[in-house]
Amino acid sequence: MDLTLPRWPGWSRLPREGRDTLFLLGVIAWTLLPHVGHLPAWCLALTALVLAWRSHLAVVNGPLPGRWLLIGVLAVAAGLTMFSYGTLLGKEPGVTMAVVLMTLKTLELRARRDAFVVFFLGFFLVLTHFLYSQSLLVALAMLVSVWGLLTALVLAHMPVGQPSLRQAATLAGRTALLGAPIMVLLFLLFPRIGPLWGVPQDGLAGTGLSDRLRLGAIAEAALDDRIALRVRFDGTAPPPEALYFRGPVLGRFDGQEWRPLAGFWPARATPGDQARLIGPAIGYEVTLEPHRLPVLPLLELTSRVDEIEGLRTRVTDEMLWLADRPVVERLRFRAEAHTRFQLGPVGDGAQPRQYLELPPGFNPRTLQWAAELRRDPRYARATPRELARAVLRHIGSAGYTYTLAPGTYGRDAIDEFWLDRKEGFCEHFAAAFVVVMRALDVPARIVTGYQGADPEPVDGYVVVRQSAAHAWAEFWQAGAGWVRADPTAAVAPDRIARSRNLLPEPGLVAGAMRAVSPALVDQLRTAWEALNNRWNQWVLNYSRGQQFDLLKELGVRAPDWADLAMLLIGALSSLAVLGASWAWWDRHRVDPWVRQRDTLLASLARLGIPAGPQDPPGTLARRLRERHGDAAEPLAALLERLQVQRYGRDALRRPDADLTRSFVAAARALAVRAS
Repeated sequence: MDLTLPRWPGWSRLPREGRDTLFLLGVIAWTLLPHVGHLPAWCLALTALVLAWRSHLAVVNGPLPGRWLLIGVLAVAAGLTMFSYGTLLGKEPGVTMAVVLMTLKTLELRARRDAFVVFFLGFFLVLTHFLYSQSLLVALAMLVSVWGLLTALVLAHMPVGQPSLRQAATLAGRTALLGAPIMVLLFLLFPRIGPLWGVPQDGLAGTGLSDRLRLGAIAEAALDDRIALRVRFDGTAPPPEALYFRGPVLGRFDGQEWRPLAGFWPARATPGDQARLIGPAIGYEVTLEPHRLPVLPLLELTSRVDEIEGLRTRVTDEMLWLADRPVVERLRFRAEAHTRFQLGPVGDGAQPRQYLELPPGFNPRTLQWAAELRRDPRYARATPRELARAVLRHIGSAGYTYTLAPGTYGRDAIDEFWLDRKEGFCEHFAAAFVVVMRALDVPARIVTGYQGADPEPVDGYVVVRQSAAHAWAEFWQAGAGWVRADPTAAVAPDRIARSRNLLPEPGLVAGAMRAVSPALVDQLRTAWEALNNRWNQWVLNYSRGQQFDLLKELGVRAPDWADLAMLLIGALSSLAVLGASWAWWDRHRVDPWVRQRDTLLASLARLGIPAGPQDPPGTLARRLRERHGDAAEPLAALLERLQVQRYGRDALRRPDADLTRSFVAAARALAVRAS
């Protein structure tokens, strides 16, 4: 048994069928590549094995496997899909089976009909990628896939000769460009129920927000450099120390983990009427990336949110903005905020006692430290604000270290952090501050969200990253309500005042690029994010409201669905008339190859050579030699040259005008001599 691999004959020496098959397999592999992270390992292995096997058969021109083998593999694949997902229905098992069917169908490429099935499955798989992500990178990759599939489709319709891949790709590109106006028109005017990104759930894993907090969690989020939200202010952006984006408020502590006091859906949520807003309002626009919670992390203190298409929102008495479902799609909306405010009822007897609870048996040394502070004569009659200042002074002067790698803490984590190791990230300082304040009989709670932003706007938007995930504290002061206290500012003031986040060590490639040009990585990232932002705003965010705005710009005063439908029908009808006119004109055009053929046949008829449209040039050259002998050799040579130009490997796209003129002149001269 010969196990040696076949020698690669070279792309130009492959038979056309083998060349076209290898090209199609390459397009299929490119189309399936973005699904690598979504498919089970057995499906990836099966796909790679089948594509490699089919490529081998194309090179050696080997026989394709029998149908029963394919049926057996398909049955095994269906069983493995059922084992992997527990069902054959749904997005993940459906995509898995589509990939299996696509790869197995390549082993049945015996006729053009089989190729058309592969093309159909290929275009279907292009669409499945947008069930997972509609990012600019995925769109560009699928644009290449569509071009490749169209090129393979063109090759399947060109059975004569051996057209080059460049010729087929050019024709496919021209065909796609002809259809582009219709696609743009449908994109602009076709009615849509919701945003285009409503199906994919991009970015759901590893965001900086959570409905619970355990020490070290936000430090892990700080390693994530992805964008959490973009903000564009109507006027000058607030300073970095005012950029607090409020997320979940955590008031219940079990000794290890912090959680919301009443859950995300409290029984009675007020519309924020307990907030007293000070100073002018700040209008801003938010583009919020998807995350796992029904929370809108908005600027403190946001008093109003405009209607969000397809989503209902409300605000709790903690001034936390909630959605009626988890945010699993990119949102764009406007809001209004006041960076100066008072929060909570301020009357006598309004102290929220539920924010004083501490779990029994945890962190006894910290509680003892707080009791000793309370016994200090200087703080015997201190107000909550004075006590908070004393605790913050202790943080700033007792040798605490702000670090991304504080290590793992044990059962009494607050004790270990506050009195022993003194190393932590923002959640360590916020949690310890709240525990100490509660031990001092002052209601306190943790607020999570984001703080700060990139120093330079990108495309007019202030960029807030997951690495800006932050935790701070609020304590209760009678007469003032809830007062923000950020212990991180006491130990790392640059983190708050200048948004200087702690950064992890760069990777090998990023480190090498920074060594060559320190600003190169930042410039490349900024350019890409600006482009990606344009994609989000102009394409993914184009929805029903933007359609009506377009109609207003076209002169429709009060647009509705009827106006949109009439404009769409009128535009499509106009395009249909243009297409029909072009088809009529194209039908009456004469193919240049047909024009050359008719010219040559007329010259041959004057020489008495019987010729029809079905006769190839080589046959006509043989008839010339038989009738006129050596005198017809120049004409016969021109006909053989024409056959190479028309049907050879390097066939011309258009007829050779010089050859036509030379043939007519030589035929006229031969006719004169023969007469």
